[in-house]
Amino acid sequence: MGTSQAGGGEAAAPQPGAGALDLNQLRTFLAVYRSGSFTAAARILGLSQPTVTAQIRSLERQLDRELFERLPRGAAPAPFADELASRIIEPLDALAEVAGHGGDGTAEPVHLAGPAEFLSHCVLPGLAPLVERGVRLRITTGLTDDLLDELRTGRHDLVVATTRPRGRALTWVPLADEEFVLVAAASWAERVGGAERLAELGPAALRGVPLVAYAEDVPIVRRYWRHVFGKRLVCEPAVTMPDLRAVKAAVAGGAGFSVLPRYLCLDELASGALVLLNDPEDPPINTGYLVQRPGSSDNPHVAVVRDHLLASSRDC
Repeated sequence: MGTSQAGGGEAAAPQPGAGALDLNQLRTFLAVYRSGSFTAAARILGLSQPTVTAQIRSLERQLDRELFERLPRGAAPAPFADELASRIIEPLDALAEVAGHGGDGTAEPVHLAGPAEFLSHCVLPGLAPLVERGVRLRITTGLTDDLLDELRTGRHDLVVATTRPRGRALTWVPLADEEFVLVAAASWAERVGGAERLAELGPAALRGVPLVAYAEDVPIVRRYWRHVFGKRLVCEPAVTMPDLRAVKAAVAGGAGFSVLPRYLCLDELASGALVLLNDPEDPPINTGYLVQRPGSSDNPHVAVVRDHLLASSRDC
């Protein structure tokens, strides 16, 4: 960095005229400042990350000040960045409002991610009114740890997480509770003697019944066994499929038993395609969280989607 000074050793404030700052560079600076990431700012602005980096470096050279500390994940604003942001936020936001967010009156799409099953059954059906109002959505499904890592780098605006995020870099609020139920097809329920037999013998009543699971390490079923039976699950899965909807279909077809979220199999339980093998007074509950990185986007539709999810998802 250079060493030019003004007055009593302080850097001179940018002045209009010959040394006027580039408006595009200021917009890029504000996007990085708000998102906390060069990658996120690039996505918000529709630019490449190298372009964002080059514009910030050019602005830093012109101001003779460092604006951001480059971190392994993201960018932290330097003290001068706070001062600059305080001077330009209002006028740039006003200009963006007049320009209609890019000139066509359309905000950027909202990037929402989460488990495929929960999004499909509890989230997407309720988002139709927002789409009708002009909200655009880009949906990604996957595992919570992977999605949270991508959220930190700016790939998503909001993530529905099955576990509470660690650390202080993300903000979260409880979204909905999932209740898990032990189920099988009616044919297997009859063969094992139903819930009465399970209440009498415990999990031993399921000996010989194939287990259908989401993954080889059967995390959902293991948790149910610990919580309800106070025992360690010892059987290996006969079938694994990384989609709970596929697990439900296999179980309903007679492949064996499994543990599923109640919301996912309400219709099958009502029709008799699936039967409850156990109905404990204290069933396992898992809380889902809606997660957002602070300042992750200046897209006003992110807040619209967030508020809508918080208001509606508990009805799932």
